[in-house]
Amino acid sequence: MRTHRYPAAAVVLSAVGVTALLIGGTPSATATTPSRTPSVGETAGRTPHARGVRPSDPYDPASGHPYRHGVVPTRSGDAKMRSWVKAHDSAGVPVVPQTLSYGGGIGGVGVLDGKVKVYLVFYGSQWGAQGVNRRLDATFSGDPYGAAPVAQEMFKGVGTGGERWSADLTQWCDGPNVAAGATGCPVGARFIPYQSGGVLAGVWYDSARSPGSASGHQLGQVAVAAARHFGNTTPAANRQAYYVILSPHGTDPDHYLGQYCAWHDSTADPTLTGGAVASPYGNLAFSNQPYTMDAGASCGTGFVNSPGLWDGWTITLGHEWHEAMSDPLPAGGWTNNTSSSYNGEEDADECAWLTPRTPGGAADVAMGTGTFAEQSDWSNDTDSCTIAHPIVSHPVVGHEPGDVAVARGRAAG
Repeated sequence: MRTHRYPAAAVVLSAVGVTALLIGGTPSATATTPSRTPSVGETAGRTPHARGVRPSDPYDPASGHPYRHGVVPTRSGDAKMRSWVKAHDSAGVPVVPQTLSYGGGIGGVGVLDGKVKVYLVFYGSQWGAQGVNRRLDATFSGDPYGAAPVAQEMFKGVGTGGERWSADLTQWCDGPNVAAGATGCPVGARFIPYQSGGVLAGVWYDSARSPGSASGHQLGQVAVAAARHFGNTTPAANRQAYYVILSPHGTDPDHYLGQYCAWHDSTADPTLTGGAVASPYGNLAFSNQPYTMDAGASCGTGFVNSPGLWDGWTITLGHEWHEAMSDPLPAGGWTNNTSSSYNGEEDADECAWLTPRTPGGAADVAMGTGTFAEQSDWSNDTDSCTIAHPIVSHPVVGHEPGDVAVARGRAAG
């Protein structure tokens, strides 16, 4: 089992004893902010769907599986959910704003409000023999689409090359002065800082064989093992950490095939199949990232580009990362609690599978490490789904210099 670590701006491969600066560059262009989305209920021609208001929705992949927070439905499933909701709107459930509100935090945690550490855990011997490429990314012989390096370069690229896709996150906050139910952040709140210089903190190959269909509990156990492996053995060490559990080609973690494409949760969730995961290192934020290329177009292959082999891979990775940033221990962070058609949805859920080249639609995002297909995310301060957002700055003690609290309404800059 080999470890790749990425502290600060450097890449360290302990397995091969090589240290080098992050490879980067200046892209020729950055993604542009789309025009404001249409009014609620008309967003890019999409009928909003529910996850929680109508628990009987037979097409909702979270129905009966409450641990599937931020679940990305398949494209066909998403269409069926929207059609089902439209057909049942006569039940009197109102379609109201997509505004997110604060859940009050869990153990004081509402968002990841510091420099975030993303750990990629390649789970299962089916990944094959491990190697390394010229950019110091881990590679695997059992990775037929070459997806592992793409994930690494994407997380290295966050906050580089002038990208503003991740800047949407800088409007969300937590802290003792943020009231449960708030739809904006007061002066003195702890905000998510812009994650300049990348967020990839380490890569681990957990070469124990992955079961054909790992349960949510088993995936949480892998997150705990990863925390131990990386030396994050206290709650404080995991306060800003997020563990992405990437299952290999040919597996079906939590029976995703034909149902959904990814989800995130925390280890303390008692609704996980098999129950909460015992963690001596605190409550850990983690995600279930299947090998979505196996699902093809249903999980986003070719959604933005042609052939777009990695489109769904990076879209789902980005979707769950945004939600882990704004709601790491669900649902203590930012979710929709309006009892509307968007009830229970997080920032990425509200903008999932919006058609490219329409307002708020998915698009290629240029970073210093390459260009990656991503989806837009909901923004309270613009009341829209946006693929690029100004960095909201907040000069709060303990945060990066240059920051001002901006009340809900409009971002700074």
